[in-house]
Amino acid sequence: MPVRLIVGAFVLNSGLSKLKGDEEAAEQTHGMAQTAYPVLKSQSPQEFTRNLARAEVALGTALILPVVPSAVAGAALTAFAGGLTGLYLRIPGMREPGGLRPTTQGIGLAKDTWLIGIGTALLLEELGRARAKRRGRD
Repeated sequence: MPVRLIVGAFVLNSGLSKLKGDEEAAEQTHGMAQTAYPVLKSQSPQEFTRNLARAEVALGTALILPVVPSAVAGAALTAFAGGLTGLYLRIPGMREPGGLRPTTQGIGLAKDTWLIGIGTALLLEELGRARAKRRGRD
């Protein structure tokens, strides 16, 4: 639960901050995203950032609320973090040439890969518990 609370609070805060953000911040967020994912060019910066903020608020809330199963929260976090990791892998200048080591600019995005590990751990832990419970019944 502590991991869910910490990560959930961080993601929730990020979403709430984006909802309060200005046009310049929306353009910067959208610009980075569309560099990695060109399909996002069709959305306006404000629309994209508002949708991203809503997703972050929903994810953060799901992580914080104990009624949401860890498998569900973990799967959602893993998917979300996969998108963030795509930014790191696709935006030029985030990695050292020829490898995965982050540049100084890329450290912030590289840290998002930890969320994949956290989300996967939540998911696997819940699946392991369900499997152990089934074995106990057999």
